[in-house]
Amino acid sequence: MKLLRLPDGESVKGRRLVFWLAFEEWAVANAPGSLFVWSVGPTVIFGRNQDMEAEVNVPYCREHGIEMYRRKSGGGCVYADGGNLMISYITAEPDVNRAFDAYLSSLADALRGMGLDAVRTEHNDVLVGGRKVSGNACYATSTGCIVHGTLLYDTDFTEMERAITPSREKLDSKGIKSVRQRVANLKDFGVDFSFDDLKSRVVDYFCDDTQFLSTAQLAEVIEIEKTYLDDNFIKYGRRN
Repeated sequence: MKLLRLPDGESVKGRRLVFWLAFEEWAVANAPGSLFVWSVGPTVIFGRNQDMEAEVNVPYCREHGIEMYRRKSGGGCVYADGGNLMISYITAEPDVNRAFDAYLSSLADALRGMGLDAVRTEHNDVLVGGRKVSGNACYATSTGCIVHGTLLYDTDFTEMERAITPSREKLDSKGIKSVRQRVANLKDFGVDFSFDDLKSRVVDYFCDDTQFLSTAQLAEVIEIEKTYLDDNFIKYGRRN
């Protein structure tokens, strides 16, 4: 796979989470067979079909400057911050199940290569020590599939619990009392690598080449980003 990077001189810092979702859309249409990794400030991202008010503690997020966005793939609500490595895997594979299988198997293998007892689950998660360190979602387009997921390294779980409000029925059905009981940071397992080392190891595992975007291509990504900022889409999953 190719590692996709912004044009020389363009910083990744300060980019909103929806910029990276737009980058995924651009990539699946223009550069399938690619991957990029990124991180953002405190942000909640919820699935295409989720009820924002039911899944997100909206008043808390607004009060504490936590951004809230909807993505175009399904799946659950995710909290991201600077300790959560986000991975975007772009493939020409048209079948969602096969795309998921290839990515999840590879991610678990990459983590095992880092000395962790990683296993994938039928729910599209990756576990270490029986706890979730990676959640993932996927959707197909006319040119391939976008798989995007998290890799928890040093995420603030206290803020995660305050920002995300899964239904009591959902928690009861799984026999779980809180979000924190089912997730773990890689740092919890005594790893000997930093967050930047983790990024490098993931990239080295998946990628054997690099492609830089042009300034014109970056402008195309920014145009796609605008579609995620429409209020109707954020609130209801639809646009004007």
